[in-house]
Amino acid sequence: MTTLPDRPNTALLIIDVQNGVVAGAHNQDDVIANINKLLGQARAEGAPVVWVQHSGEGLAQGSEAWQYVSELVREDTEPLVHKRYGDSFEDTDLEAVLAERGVGRLVVTGAQTDVCIRSTLHGAFVRGYDATLVGDAHTTEDLTAYGAPPPEQVVAHTNLYWSFQSAPGRRAGTVDTDEVSFNSTA
Repeated sequence: MTTLPDRPNTALLIIDVQNGVVAGAHNQDDVIANINKLLGQARAEGAPVVWVQHSGEGLAQGSEAWQYVSELVREDTEPLVHKRYGDSFEDTDLEAVLAERGVGRLVVTGAQTDVCIRSTLHGAFVRGYDATLVGDAHTTEDLTAYGAPPPEQVVAHTNLYWSFQSAPGRRAGTVDTDEVSFNSTA
């Protein structure tokens, strides 16, 4: 139902599943396995797959920490968007990449739940995209030492509140991996 005209396609967005981001993250192995399952499904259904890779403090471009985890392999035809801010749209070419592919709906996965995932979901929604969060395909690190709730609560709360987002002409929601459809009419 996106508000973006002539953008019927749904894309899988894989955000920051990098060595230095997910090392020690909550439920890391299951999240990566679910993203891999979605990656296979998107490719099989001919849905665009867009990768996002963060760089900045602690994630120097080209470093081992900056690299995507070895379990997830990007194909050369799949665009890679480099970012320096939480919102994957901010100061990147993500919008142009999605427009070129006729994408008006996003299936969002990756890390970190409480920073880049939330920022990108909101960034997509205010730009007119339908945005679906895959509830069992995002994760975050333990930031309880800084006053944050435990990571499993951060994930659960994000899944809960995103399932109730609404705005005119747009859809939001949270689904599990097994419920994802890349069908543009879903």
